[in-house]
Amino acid sequence: MARNDHRTASDFTRLSPTVFHILLSLGAGERHGYAIKREIAARTEGKLKVGPGVLYGSIHKMLELGLIEEAEDRPDPHLDDERRRYYRITHYGRKAAQAEAARMRELVQLAAATFGVPRHA
Repeated sequence: MARNDHRTASDFTRLSPTVFHILLSLGAGERHGYAIKREIAARTEGKLKVGPGVLYGSIHKMLELGLIEEAEDRPDPHLDDERRRYYRITHYGRKAAQAEAARMRELVQLAAATFGVPRHA
């Protein structure tokens, strides 16, 4: 977390859809990997299905980049599987997600100006 404070969100030119969706999921609170996967599928109405290799590969890369961190607080072992790891978004990850959302917004505005806005998207 602190190791990336000197970087800015604009250091990321583009986040992959999977990384962006993971950040969106964690923006609402801490989650374990399988809960992230379920939330992405639900939010995209099944259009984006993230397999375990892509999910955990992305999580590993995001941990290395300081976009997310492993949460220290754990649920009661009687209420949850103790093997699960919980993740949370870092301040840097939130800034990167905001920068990506701004980039997408600009792209949509450019597309709308070029092609118009369809009646039914």
